[in-house]
Amino acid sequence: MPKFIRSIVLLIIVCISFTPVTYAETKEIVILHTNDIESVYEPIEAYWRDDIEMIGGIPYLATLITHTRATAPVSFLMDAGDIYTGALSKKSKGKLPFDLYSAMDYDVLALGNHEFEYGWESLVETMPRASFPVLNANIVYEASGSLFARPYAILERDGVRVGVIGVMGIDAFYNTTAKFQRVGLTIKDPIETAQYWADKIRDDVNIIVVLTHQNKTAPMQTNKEADPSVQRGFAEDYEMAGKLKGVDAIFGGHSDNGLLEPVVHPKTGTVIGLTFGQGMHLGYTRFKVDTNGHNVTFLEGKLIPVNASELLPDMKTTTLIEKQRQLHPAVMEQLTILNKAAVRSYNKESNIGNLLTDYMRQGGSSDIAFLNSGAIRADLNAGTITLEHLINTYPFVDQLTIVELTGKQIMELIEYSVTLPYGIGQISGLEIEYDSSKPELQRLISIKHNGQPLNDQQKYTVGTTAFVAMGGDGYSIFTKGKVVNDKLAMSDVLYQQFKKLARITPPGLGRLIDVNKSN
Repeated sequence: MPKFIRSIVLLIIVCISFTPVTYAETKEIVILHTNDIESVYEPIEAYWRDDIEMIGGIPYLATLITHTRATAPVSFLMDAGDIYTGALSKKSKGKLPFDLYSAMDYDVLALGNHEFEYGWESLVETMPRASFPVLNANIVYEASGSLFARPYAILERDGVRVGVIGVMGIDAFYNTTAKFQRVGLTIKDPIETAQYWADKIRDDVNIIVVLTHQNKTAPMQTNKEADPSVQRGFAEDYEMAGKLKGVDAIFGGHSDNGLLEPVVHPKTGTVIGLTFGQGMHLGYTRFKVDTNGHNVTFLEGKLIPVNASELLPDMKTTTLIEKQRQLHPAVMEQLTILNKAAVRSYNKESNIGNLLTDYMRQGGSSDIAFLNSGAIRADLNAGTITLEHLINTYPFVDQLTIVELTGKQIMELIEYSVTLPYGIGQISGLEIEYDSSKPELQRLISIKHNGQPLNDQQKYTVGTTAFVAMGGDGYSIFTKGKVVNDKLAMSDVLYQQFKKLARITPPGLGRLIDVNKSN
């Protein structure tokens, strides 16, 4: 063999001998997740628990996050949307929530329907404040078809690359985002969209997570974790988990359902996790990940309650909240004193629902007032009620809209309401009996106005919110009526009514009587 050939052969052998061998390296990671915190800045009394006195509050959640991340070698912090709502969010047009999440070192956020409360134009202006990616892959501009937000993000830490996609549900977009908040926007199928982007990024990441804001809308009831009758489930997340290919986890929001342990879909192995919302729990899910490929093993998951009685408040978030109060001192105005707590019940009549609808009826000079239970965003504790408390209870930029309906249409409205599509409608000016054991749309027994049966042909004025008047929460019957006044701001009406008396006792119950004693 000629000398130069022998040299080439030797060189090839040497190169082959020193070709680096890639070994799979696995690492454990922790994904912390939250959803539907909705500007709950202060702890609330955990009256439904025996083990915790006070629960939640963003400064206490922030401390829990810091403590939990300190014990995890590699961690990522994610939120599935609804960071807006409440007095200080409203006053700052969403700036405070984004600043708080930045201070808490969130890695990524998917948009929720509440982020559109001040209109999408305002949201576009505020999103750049975030120190983290703000995601949504399936909301697009109607005219151009271009994406409203960033569809995905790739997070990298300690050699682990996590692909995160954000989507919103069709129902969440159309039925819980008011029309005037989304004019010019439309939405694409969340499953198809999530699959499209998962396929795009799969080769670039070690694990894929989809943050969803879907499932049936949340029950506005503080003790929902202890009341199975109002828990809305996670059907859309479960369906998505069974259809998506190559997605490792779905962390959801919107329904405020909670999973004490994640559910693993039996067909795909996709892990599903949700918290109960309102910042009362931190989702904790641990995986083993191959950093040189895409091989993921689910190890464990749980919800960690935010025990505010045992945690110190985080100073960064506390300072941001207090500064916002100083910028808007009007929110600390004392309106009245409440003699008794006014609390929410999602599927039943509540004393806070009676109080608010009474004030809507009085302020709008209508025959009847109707309020969807999902609009009542917080309880009112006994004691001094400030403007901040009132705005937290009803935080929306909305009009009290007076609609003229016939007696027959009102009966259709109530018949739909007692099917509990989005909780029961709270009412003033009517006395209703129904039987929840009967089939849907056959439950109404009697309905009276001022002690007299409702007249099918007579026209009555009904005060409701602009959201409901436009068919929100499926109350489409309002769109068939005649709008006689839509110039009254809900916030002004409630403010004036709460200011009228130095002391207020919430009305008693007895307007919505379910004759089914087993319920």
